[in-house]
Amino acid sequence: MIQIFETKGKALVELDAEFGKKMNLKNKWIHLENPTDREIELIERVTGVSEDMLKAALDEEERARIELDEGDTLVLFDVPIIEDDEEARYFSYSTMPIGVITTQNCVVTVCLKENSIISNLMNNRIRNLDTAKRKRFVYQMLYSTHVKFLQYLRQIDRSSQRIQAELHRSTKNKELIQLFDLENSLVYFSTSLRANSIIIERLIRLDDKKVEEDTELLDDVAIENRQALDMCNIYRDILSGTMDTYASVISNNLNIIMRLLTALTVIISIPTLFASFWGMNTGVPFQGEVYGFWIVVGISTIAAAISGYFLLRSKKSYKKDKTNKHKK
Repeated sequence: MIQIFETKGKALVELDAEFGKKMNLKNKWIHLENPTDREIELIERVTGVSEDMLKAALDEEERARIELDEGDTLVLFDVPIIEDDEEARYFSYSTMPIGVITTQNCVVTVCLKENSIISNLMNNRIRNLDTAKRKRFVYQMLYSTHVKFLQYLRQIDRSSQRIQAELHRSTKNKELIQLFDLENSLVYFSTSLRANSIIIERLIRLDDKKVEEDTELLDDVAIENRQALDMCNIYRDILSGTMDTYASVISNNLNIIMRLLTALTVIISIPTLFASFWGMNTGVPFQGEVYGFWIVVGISTIAAAISGYFLLRSKKSYKKDKTNKHKK
């Protein structure tokens, strides 16, 4: 899909994409979303931008970078996206590359699918946006991107707190999987933010500092990037520690259940042992007695009770020794 925009007054206006009439592309913004090969060839012909630049952002694994080619500049960076999984019924977060190509006449952006950064630009949610100021246009996109990173990081933190509250009530696989997905999202964010920081540092070195507003905006982008990266690292460490804690809790609960089952097995095995002995045909006491059966049941019950008593006593003794060690 191809869309063309131009700033008129203080608003961004969408134009008809009729390239057959030799449309004047000066100070225009051309946006390509998941373009076909035919659309890429068309934009290559009318703008002169190389095919490699136009296709760079169509690879989800493409690394962030800056590329210069005969007066055209490609700034490729990662933007955050929300992935809505209808089967899972909750949101997960990831990143995808977006390419911004500045030429002598226009700006071209390329991405695989719709995202909030492009939507904000199209809906005039970015103040003082001017397609004629191509360098500032790139800086404003970067600034909006890292503001969105911060917004999504806060959403991840709130989701993590909600899931942890649910886990306090009952430990379920569903909540643990959600925490795992959030941890993966933070890994994606951290990787992308580090890659974006390299791009920002290079842009700062390339900035000619002729326009003070552009320089200040680029500095703000660097600040937002550092803040987002710090928040991402903090949230990831907290979430990783939380996952380890819940793993320990689950393991401890399993040990308690296994200890209880072992104790019950030992207690139940004693009456079974007596029943096996007195199930023999010859050579056993109380064989001819009228109350022989009840005598054997009574003996086995007493033996089981004594075993249970000693097991319970050993458990209390273990807890007492553990408490004394902590006091020391």
